[in-house]
Amino acid sequence: MAQPQASEGDRAGKPPLRVGMVGYAFMGAAHSQGWRTAGHVFDLPLRPELAVICGRDADAVRAAADRHGWAEAETDWRALVEREDIDLVDICTPGDRHAEIALAALAAGKHVLCEKPLANTVAEAEAMARAAEEASARGQLAMVGFNYRRVPATALARRMVAEGRIGTLRHVRAAYLQDWLVDPGFPLTWRLRREHAGSGSLGDLGAHIVDLAQYLAGEQLAGVSALTETFVRERPLPSAPSSGPAAVSAAGTGQVTVDDAALFTGRFASGALAAFEATRYATGRKNALRIELNGERGSLAFDLERLNELEFHDGTEPGIHAGFRRILVTEPDHPYLEAWWPPGHGLGYEHTFVHQARDLVHAVAEGRAPEPSFADGLQVQRVLAAVEESAEKNSVYTPIAA
Repeated sequence: MAQPQASEGDRAGKPPLRVGMVGYAFMGAAHSQGWRTAGHVFDLPLRPELAVICGRDADAVRAAADRHGWAEAETDWRALVEREDIDLVDICTPGDRHAEIALAALAAGKHVLCEKPLANTVAEAEAMARAAEEASARGQLAMVGFNYRRVPATALARRMVAEGRIGTLRHVRAAYLQDWLVDPGFPLTWRLRREHAGSGSLGDLGAHIVDLAQYLAGEQLAGVSALTETFVRERPLPSAPSSGPAAVSAAGTGQVTVDDAALFTGRFASGALAAFEATRYATGRKNALRIELNGERGSLAFDLERLNELEFHDGTEPGIHAGFRRILVTEPDHPYLEAWWPPGHGLGYEHTFVHQARDLVHAVAEGRAPEPSFADGLQVQRVLAAVEESAEKNSVYTPIAA
């Protein structure tokens, strides 16, 4: 049975964790949901307090504050970072601001949660990881937001791999497929410009599956070989933001400076092989993430479109009745599910951010290093950089003889 939820009086008597968040769009809304909900579901040692939300547009950020339950709105992230009534800074901006804000927040004595990928370059990520390590000696914590680790089914898969249920790892194959760029008339948003996003599908989607693969495998990638492609190289310039994300002005077109799709293979330190695909051109696929691990004793597979399920094949069973079976990950002794609904009542995407907030609150209260750390984020950044370097070297194809 689910544990009793903390009463309002119980929550009010706990020390607050005062959160200031920079960014209020898609990820800002998701993180807000996590902070707002975690203390109502889980018995937390600290009480998350949605203190201040920050964005450049005063009217828009005030509206976001009202919509998502933040007490105050701010337009200057530097002012937010310097406030003495903020304990933790949550960074939900485009990647080009991650390093600057995180470094300032750590220098100001704050805990930090930063969205993925950690930075736009390896150099930025290295600086962030160094600062986080130095800050840890002062009792400050820093975590990067790879939320798919917080799906109960993927957390269960990690537990099963660690327990040896699939034996020595042989293969990992992971794909993250979306289709929101299929229309060549879609405008040139910040996600399509390297100076803001760092990379395209590689950083946006590939970072997730690289982190998830390494998390589930329990080891790191040691090398990669890659191809990338940009299918539509010029797009209409967007009109004013107030006109909506799909609005297009008559100002002409601009160059797309990031990848649209990335394909790469990899080798883990143990010798296990991996294959990755990340694209925003998979027509009909909206947010399709799938990962499979094959070991000497069994296999595990997860599909985000069926996120309350985990597929497991026990290769030690007699072949006459062996095969993949569905594990419905809704039992109270499955990861994160002790405080949610009765068995069979599934969770969704938003709950990964609730679990992320829950884990970080516990880490802060207990003074222990959270996962994934900035060092983990740096390692993913190095993989992304290696993919780009490999793709540049592989850009000239060897003709295949007839």
